[in-house]
Amino acid sequence: METELIENKLKLLPEKPGCYLMKDINGSVIYVGKSKNLKNRVRSYFKSKQVGRRAELVANIRDYDIITVSTDKEAFLLEITLIKKYQPYYNVQLKQGTGYPYIEITHEHDPQTKLTSIVRKDNGYYFGPYPNVYAAQATLKFIQKVFPLRRCKGYQGRPCLYYHMGQCLGACFQEVPQKKYDEQIKKIKSFLNGDIGWVKQDLTQKMSQAAAQLEFERAGEYRDQLKYIEETVEKQKIISNDNTQRDIFNFYVDKSWLSVQIFFLRQAKLLRRETRMFPLTDENDPEDEFASFIVQFYGQKNHVLPKEVLVPIGIDNQALSEVLHVPVRTPQRGQKKALLEMAKDNAKLKLDDKFRLLELGNRKTKGAQKEIFDALGLPYGHVIESFDHSHIQGADPVSALVVFKDGEADKTSYRKYKLKGEVEHQNGGDEVRNTREVVRRRYGRLLREHKKMPDLILMDGGQIQVEACEDVLRNELNLNIPVAGMVKDDKHRTNHLLFGDPINGIPLKLIPLNPKSQGFYLMTRIQDEVHRFAITFHRRTHAKNALSSRLDSIKGIGPKSRNKLLRQFGSLKKIKEASVDQLREAGLTLTQAQAVKLSL
Repeated sequence: METELIENKLKLLPEKPGCYLMKDINGSVIYVGKSKNLKNRVRSYFKSKQVGRRAELVANIRDYDIITVSTDKEAFLLEITLIKKYQPYYNVQLKQGTGYPYIEITHEHDPQTKLTSIVRKDNGYYFGPYPNVYAAQATLKFIQKVFPLRRCKGYQGRPCLYYHMGQCLGACFQEVPQKKYDEQIKKIKSFLNGDIGWVKQDLTQKMSQAAAQLEFERAGEYRDQLKYIEETVEKQKIISNDNTQRDIFNFYVDKSWLSVQIFFLRQAKLLRRETRMFPLTDENDPEDEFASFIVQFYGQKNHVLPKEVLVPIGIDNQALSEVLHVPVRTPQRGQKKALLEMAKDNAKLKLDDKFRLLELGNRKTKGAQKEIFDALGLPYGHVIESFDHSHIQGADPVSALVVFKDGEADKTSYRKYKLKGEVEHQNGGDEVRNTREVVRRRYGRLLREHKKMPDLILMDGGQIQVEACEDVLRNELNLNIPVAGMVKDDKHRTNHLLFGDPINGIPLKLIPLNPKSQGFYLMTRIQDEVHRFAITFHRRTHAKNALSSRLDSIKGIGPKSRNKLLRQFGSLKKIKEASVDQLREAGLTLTQAQAVKLSL
């Protein structure tokens, strides 16, 4: 939508490389782009007919800013920085990755091996990621037994339990020579890089011996250990003639959607693959969006850079390589080119499936959300947030937040809140207090962190909750986010939205939704989801608090010991089932472990 302000600014655009930031009516950045020629690119948004997602973007633009730079590479770097800073709605936004674990050899004076989902630039060694968490855990335990480093917390003046078990080199009571650590680390690295022939032979022999002696449970343990090690470490189908760690990226574009396929090659095998799909705002430059995706992908906390990245033709390999600090190449022939083509074929297949699902689901998601905004007389908004509270006669009060984006649950954005105040269950004061506390905490934090606010807040309740929410937003935080209540009838069925803004002179009124409409279905789904999330969180909190009380009642178990048990086992059932040795491994003394066994 072209305004006089935009029209005047278009005449002043320079013919230079740089980035542009499109803004909505609230001044929020909704899209960041880059171009070799800012004048041509920015003008094209307002002087050409747009369709699809780009038309939707342009309809929401009320202003823009530009930043000029000297080179295309600088524009590329600046674009990534601006996207990370503003997280614009219409840019390709990456959610946090799969969370697959890595096995890490830490870079410390007394190193240790451990599982981690966060890859840091700390000079540690990282192996993986491993799609099967249980296999990774079993492999780590094997390493800790066969190639011990440090298992304890460090020097404590006496040998730890793991030292007596042969799983710690003794940093707990002595200075371990660096040479000894280096020898073990060399063996671990060799093992995790695929040298497991001797391990397989040893475990197979032990499994056979245990079975011959009718020790079938022990034989089963060896069998499972063998299986997990093969799954995490062993070379499967060899697809390369070297062991260079490689990630292969390719993409496919259709109907304003970008589909990216990533192959992860480790130890000369295809360890796993991932697919990411996004609607494109600017289909004229999918290569730019693709390159931007790759940089953002490695900016995530759980993705480690390989030794080499392979991409298709048409990408600025040199610029990408300088940004990532690893070689970026395009293979011209042979097996690597075939893998690149296979990645593109997979990207196309995934996108075709996506379109079939979109045709079925779009009316039930984005269309449904639009019905809710239309009923309230509001312009369409992308993000709805909803709260609900839970407690048992005032005990362990909690609140839960769910987020729906364009009609679909965005579970990565859900939040849980343990409420602080005393609860007055009998007179309804708890609902007001709980609502005020959680609204203040949620949106006060978004303000402090300069993050985007939702387009609508739905409270699970009526006038009390809506007025409490609006009072905090308007009078304490100076925010004008629309608020509505999801109201139930006397049979506890949702039948209306309660909407208005009394503080700004708009009285609350009940607004019906057609019970057969997709908007009504979405409203009840949001209400069911926030209720489920709140109840589930409360049950866990209440159970954990009850378990803490039970443990506190055991003689000799203080807060530190209780927390060790909670971290290690998590439930009363698992603590009951644990042996004395397992309780000691969690950090208890022999006397404490025996006390827990006797008491439970």
